[in-house]
Parts: sequence; C-alpha cells; structure tokens
Amino acid sequence: MATPIDGAAHAPTASEYIKHHLGHLSNGHQVGPVDFSIINYDTMFWSIAMGITGCLVMWSAARKATAGVPGRFQAFVEMLFEMVDDQAKSIVHGDRSFIAPAALTVFVWVALMNSLDLLPVDMFSWAFAVFGVEHIFPYHRVVPTADLNGPMGIALGVLALMFYYSIKIKGLGGWIHELFAAPFGIWMAPFNLLLNIIEYAAKLVSLGMRLFGNMFAGELLFLLIALLGGSATIFGFVGHVIAGSIWAIFHILIVLLQAFIFMMLTLVYLGQAHDSH
Repeated sequence: MATPIDGAAHAPTASEYIKHHLGHLSNGHQVGPVDFSIINYDTMFWSIAMGITGCLVMWSAARKATAGVPGRFQAFVEMLFEMVDDQAKSIVHGDRSFIAPAALTVFVWVALMNSLDLLPVDMFSWAFAVFGVEHIFPYHRVVPTADLNGPMGIALGVLALMFYYSIKIKGLGGWIHELFAAPFGIWMAPFNLLLNIIEYAAKLVSLGMRLFGNMFAGELLFLLIALLGGSATIFGFVGHVIAGSIWAIFHILIVLLQAFIFMMLTLVYLGQAHDSH
C-alpha cells in the first residue's frame, strides 16, 4: 500500500489513507449495519493471539511463583491479582472462585488488545510490501477493540455469564419471576419485562460500545497524526514526532483505563446477577 511519503503520483489522499487503514481483511464486504456472514480475519487473529499471550503470561507467573521474596514479575502479577480480587470481594456477594479469575482474564486480555494501538500505523503495510505479500493482505487492521465486533463479542460473553448466574442463584423460576415482577410488582408484568429487556440491552451496549468508541477514536487520531509525517515540510515531520509522542504517552493511560473500566463493569453486572430486586 502506498504511504503518505511515497511519490506524489501514487500517494493517496488523506481520506483514502485513513479509509484504507480502517479496512479489514475479511471474507467479503459488509452489507448494512449488521452482516453476520462477514468474518474479519485480522480481528479474529489478533484477539486469539492476545488471549493466548495473556494466558501464557499468567501461566508463567504461576509456574515461577515462590513462597519467598517475589521477583519483580511475580510481584507485579500478585499486585494485579490482589487488585482484581479486592474489587470482586467488594462487589460480588457470593462464590467468586470463577468470577475473580474471569475478571482478571478480561482485564489482561483487553489491555493487551488495546496496547496494539501503540504500534506504528504503517508497520504492517511496510512489512507486507517488503516481503511482497501486500496483494495477499490488502487490508490489515491490528487493534481488535477498535473493531465493533471485538468489544461486542466480549460483551456478549459477559451477558451470557449474567444469565447463567441469575439462573444459578435464583433458579429458572425465580429469574423468570423477577423479569416480570421487578421492579413494580407482578401487576405491571408487561412494563417490567420491557424495562428488564432494556436494562440487559443497556448493559450490553455500555460494555461493548464504550470500549469500541474510545479505541476507535484513539486509532483515528493516530492516523491523523501519521498524516503529518507525510508532509513535505520540516514542520510537518516535527509536528508528527511531537504530537505522536505526546498522544502515545497519553494513550498508555487510555489503554489501561479502558481495560480497568471493562473489568469493573463486568464485576458490577455479575454482582447484580447475584442480587434480587
């Protein structure tokens, strides 16, 4: 793919450059706002890769754990685990043997996926061109959480856990009764059911859309900053370096903060599934 610093005769416009970088390596073109026949292979690959990486990191920490004075890596993982476990204790009133590890997994997984946004935006385009495979990978989007399918997929998993724990704690009959009787009593059953459906939908959207919106905006800003590097003036190059460095440093906070918020919302929603209205 041509980059902003290629020859002027073949250089894409700013809109073409951004549109190209926002394209996915998929099995077709999406038709309409939702198309379940489309698979974004790049999102799938990097989601699975970061999930395996996170599992390997946690497994390595557990395998190397000692009862004595911990090393830096073990101390960091222990601090991370204690932070998540403390939050789980204060939010979830019940068995946390699965919920706390699940929340830790969500935090590490989302943080790793978000951190891919710190890679140079043209790194893979350049690498594919060097190896002569750009025709095989005409599009390649690295950040899974900047693709709506990624965050909404995780959010659907959390929603499934909400249903599971609601039925497990309250029983199937108790959960169905709550759908129709809470919060205004059984005489308002249709209205209660509508409110509860809206509540579940709002939780799903608050998980997926919030993460997607923040990461998509961050990715778009990186692309705009990268366009400064294509300027033929020294001011454009200096602006690219300064603005890119400042935004990358600030984006580290966003990467971790969005992972923490996603984890906290997961705990809050699973905690609510344990409580009765």
